[in-house]
Amino acid sequence: MKTRFNSYDIICGVAELQRLIGLRVNQIYDIDNKTYLFRLHGGGVSEKVTLLIESGTRFHTTAFEWPKNVVPSGFSMKLRKHLKNKRLERISQLAADRIIDFQFGTGEAAYHVLLELYDRGNIILTDYEQIILYILRPHTEGECLRFAVREKYPSDRAKVGNIDLAEETLREIIEQSNVGESLKRILMPVLGCGPAVIEHVLLEHGIESCVVSAQQEQTETSKANTSKKNRRSSQISRADTKLFDFATDLPLLMKAIQSARDIMSFGQKGNCKGFIIQIKEEKPTNTENNDHFYRNIEFHPYLFSQHKKLPFKEYNTFMEAVDEFFSTQESQKIDMKTLQQEREALKKLSNVKNDHTRRLEELNKVQDVDKKKAELITSNQSLVDKAILAIQSAIASQLSWPDIQELVKEAQANGDIVASSIKQLKLEINHISLLLTDPYKCGNEYLNDGNGVDNDDSILIDVDLALSAWANACRYYDLKRSAAQKEKKTIDASQKALKSAERKTQQTLKEVRTISNIAKARKVFWFEKFFWFVSSENYLIIGGRDAQQNELIVKRYMRPKDVYVHADIQGASSVIIRNATGGDIPPKTLLEAGTMAISYSVAWDAKVVTNSYWVYSDQVSKTAPTGEYLGTGSFMIRGKKNFLPSCHLIMGLSILFKLEDSFIQRHVGERKIRSTEDAIDQDKVKQPEITYADPNQIAELNDANSDCAVNVFPNIEVKVEHDTGRITIKTELLGEVLKTNIIESQHDNPINEEDAVIIKAAPSRKKNQQTKKRKGCKGHLDKADLDRLQNNSPEIAPIHSSKVKRGQKGKLKKMKLKYKDQDDEEREIRMMILNSSGKDKLKINNGKNEEKPNILKKTAPVEKFVTAIPKNQIEIEENDECPVTTDADLLDSLTGVPFDDDELLFAIPVVAPYQALQQYKFKVKLTPGTGKRGKAAKLALSIFSKDKACNSREKDLLKSIKDEALARNIPGKVKISAPLLQKLRK
Repeated sequence: MKTRFNSYDIICGVAELQRLIGLRVNQIYDIDNKTYLFRLHGGGVSEKVTLLIESGTRFHTTAFEWPKNVVPSGFSMKLRKHLKNKRLERISQLAADRIIDFQFGTGEAAYHVLLELYDRGNIILTDYEQIILYILRPHTEGECLRFAVREKYPSDRAKVGNIDLAEETLREIIEQSNVGESLKRILMPVLGCGPAVIEHVLLEHGIESCVVSAQQEQTETSKANTSKKNRRSSQISRADTKLFDFATDLPLLMKAIQSARDIMSFGQKGNCKGFIIQIKEEKPTNTENNDHFYRNIEFHPYLFSQHKKLPFKEYNTFMEAVDEFFSTQESQKIDMKTLQQEREALKKLSNVKNDHTRRLEELNKVQDVDKKKAELITSNQSLVDKAILAIQSAIASQLSWPDIQELVKEAQANGDIVASSIKQLKLEINHISLLLTDPYKCGNEYLNDGNGVDNDDSILIDVDLALSAWANACRYYDLKRSAAQKEKKTIDASQKALKSAERKTQQTLKEVRTISNIAKARKVFWFEKFFWFVSSENYLIIGGRDAQQNELIVKRYMRPKDVYVHADIQGASSVIIRNATGGDIPPKTLLEAGTMAISYSVAWDAKVVTNSYWVYSDQVSKTAPTGEYLGTGSFMIRGKKNFLPSCHLIMGLSILFKLEDSFIQRHVGERKIRSTEDAIDQDKVKQPEITYADPNQIAELNDANSDCAVNVFPNIEVKVEHDTGRITIKTELLGEVLKTNIIESQHDNPINEEDAVIIKAAPSRKKNQQTKKRKGCKGHLDKADLDRLQNNSPEIAPIHSSKVKRGQKGKLKKMKLKYKDQDDEEREIRMMILNSSGKDKLKINNGKNEEKPNILKKTAPVEKFVTAIPKNQIEIEENDECPVTTDADLLDSLTGVPFDDDELLFAIPVVAPYQALQQYKFKVKLTPGTGKRGKAAKLALSIFSKDKACNSREKDLLKSIKDEALARNIPGKVKISAPLLQKLRK
């Protein structure tokens, strides 16, 4: 099977890629350590082209979406640094060697990417002077030639082809070749056109089987230095080869070289079509209808003579054929694996059938032999009785067994017929072996010919000395009947066994083909490389597996409308809520994302419940404070952190099914936002009544608070008494305990905390910083807490003026004088005006916010964040892999509650907070434990497949899930919980 470009492929490929000259490099990606993608585009609205190069193998344009590495390699970053936005100026081949030079830029700003397609291959980045800036595989050739950074690339070492050979030169080359060497092997190092072209032109001129004759003049030295490969080639059968004759074959060879020259000229024009050569693979089947498929084996820019009898596919361009060949390699591997499994299954069935046939043949043979033995004993009754009597008499005479043996030999020597029929004494089992023939066919003269040579029709029969001839015959008839009964039972059992084997084989074939089709249809989505799940309100939530992925999802996948979630513990996963709708994120989704952030942290293994928080995307920054450094996966959080309530470490494992497009509409709305449709009418809900001990005191406190220094920040503690519904809010201000009525809204300015927080990628031992962060964020309430506040009637405890610190009494007196004429009704009106910023949020202000913009500052809602990008917001990389508009359509095509008549394409395992999986058909609960992830995943899959509600299609899809895909998102060591789990384990 052809796996890499040859010389003629390179010529045609370089000629065809001349159309890319003038395009600029937009981005560079790496598929693996040897394969790289160059995304090119032209000015204006011109086409976009992706160029793929693989070290040592290939280069071509591609229309397929290749999986890219999550984090760019060092070579990719170096290529991006030097080549991004550079124009592709030239594509050329170095001499006739398998080296391609891609030049980007001109003059002193030019850079060269050299692709080597021989040996182990290489990719080299050089500057305009051919000085190596980066090399994929540094190595040394010989003692002086080094391929390393800051060395000059030796362009002059490229091999030069010699397609224009004179007749005398060609004669000398053939004369100096080894005996028995073929013309193809002789011409390959001389002509730089590849083996396929040489084989084609030799075949066209009828000299493909010519070898160098033994009569050619060779020195003794050349004969001694003949390689093993050439020695093997000299042993070619004379029936398949003929000796090369200079008189007749040399002119034909010159014409063949001219044809090769013409083919090379045709390839340099760049108008070659593409051909994929195939072979027909028969699929094993039990039916008469033979099924087959075609397997790709080679790709060529020309239909050569040696391939005309094989099936092939034709393409408009050579690059298109190469792209199709390499992109379908994975599906071809799946087909071949399926074919091998089918052959093994049918081979097992064939072995079962052959085994039953062999058993029946053996039983039939035993019956025939036993019947014949019984008939021979009956025919030779008197002879058998005489032999039995003779041996019994000898035994009765108390002769020893050796003496009896000598007695029989003497009788045989004297020509006794009875003694001659005795061939062996088995006195230890009381048997003798008689050689008997049919006396009615052969006559007695054939019993023994006198020379001791037995007749071919004679059979050696064991006779029991304790029985008579008739009894011995009856014994063999009984054995025959027993074998006949066994044959009948074997036939009956074999029919059932064969039917069972055929049924199992058909089931195996069906499963193999089904899994093969599912594997082909299985599309790996972009978010599967991360931790991910779909919330109960249809939001896609992704999290990083390590520091590199944390960096990636924030830089590439976080959009201005998205929300960033993180656990209040260092080293946790960075979680992003993809906000495709652009509106507010519902509280339930925030809580589920918080559960995910806590579970994918050290809290899972430590079995510690901690808090999580969320911030807007513009609060996440990569700008470090002065004197500090942010490593990979570390970020700065500036402004307010919205803390979520503590949640239990309960995750779930479930299955999402990909729906066929026509069935998506039936499942629209399965994961809907329930906070709007299922909310109770606000008019029917009694508004919470908040009582105050002394409004004038509160007004004075507000006025005093407005006069406080800018650096004063309250520490708020909220105490909720669930039995009485009483809420006590305590605020520490300037060292004193004051009871006030501040409840922050979710849409407050995220910059009301002046101290920025650094999220580090790895756990830190600085526990003091964690303690300070937790103390500073105690007073923040999330939306769920605000909802609980609305459903209760909170009461604010009275303010004790005796606890006011010295120096504040004068300010309190001023506040009393200022608000002494304000009655309760006016106060309520003023409070309603202050509360008008939100419909369903309780907001009680503690001062004149508009006079202190540095402490509390109004901010726009989420929808307006797109237009104004803050200064410290992280720079988001350009990414066209996952547009936001397609998120909703993609998520709608995934369902956890399939109907029986749905057409399901494939299944995707998902690990999510258990509350997000409540409506799913298949689910198990995961909690921190001691079980291994792989074992838990297999047990969960067994539970799903044994479910009574699981239909045949769903079972097939479950079988197609790989174990590593099922277990890779489980947080750590787990305990699995499911209904009737103990019964299933038994």
